Amino acid sequence: MLSEKFEEIVQRRRSNRRFDPTFQVADEVIEKSLQRAILSPNSSNMQLWEFYWIKSEEAKKRFHALCLGQSAAKDTQHMVVFVTRKDLWASRAKWNLERIKEGIKGEPTKMEKRGLDYYGKLMPLLYRQDPFGIFTLVRKCLCLWMGLRKPFMRFGGEADQRVMAHKSCALAAQTFMLSIAAEGLESCPMEGFDAIRVKKELGLPRGAEITMIVSVGKGTEEGVWGKRFRLPYEEVVFTR
Repeated sequence: MLSEKFEEIVQRRRSNRRFDPTFQVADEVIEKSLQRAILSPNSSNMQLWEFYWIKSEEAKKRFHALCLGQSAAKDTQHMVVFVTRKDLWASRAKWNLERIKEGIKGEPTKMEKRGLDYYGKLMPLLYRQDPFGIFTLVRKCLCLWMGLRKPFMRFGGEADQRVMAHKSCALAAQTFMLSIAAEGLESCPMEGFDAIRVKKELGLPRGAEITMIVSVGKGTEEGVWGKRFRLPYEEVVFTR
């Protein structure tokens, strides 16, 4: 059953910080896992992400230093840098708009009209910025006013946009790591890195941000730091 297979994959996935340097991970495994990551759920299908595949020996050496010499970055066969690109909101909204227009045959349906308004009007309202912060102020005032009358999404400032982009990107990273586990390999998500130098190394613009860096390889026993333990179910799951 699919449920049993998924349970096996979830249980198998562990953060492994030491990899077998003699084991070669095929490029096809990483490419397949990145293709799966692209299918991850994300906010409004805006896909405000980019994935940078670090595979050359020279690049991996540089990233080992940028990851502060972590063991998980030392003998890794591959690394993937998960990047948010909320600065690309306009082009991604346009891309979605074009996909909807391509599917329209004759008079647009109610759902198609809704999609056209969503990406043509609502996305600019949510994401547009200006040097004086006027759009942000208008959004915050609108959210405050509407929130007084009924439940309303509190989405106004740039911080909200950043959080939304990182949530979507983290979902893609999780899909990638589960895929790696399904391929019989190990991974390790890393947050300890010099984000400014990583952005410079990748040639990223100011608006881009790094969510995490994931290393991949054939894990070793010493790479798993002890038994996995989590808080009890009753302490973190609540019903209402």
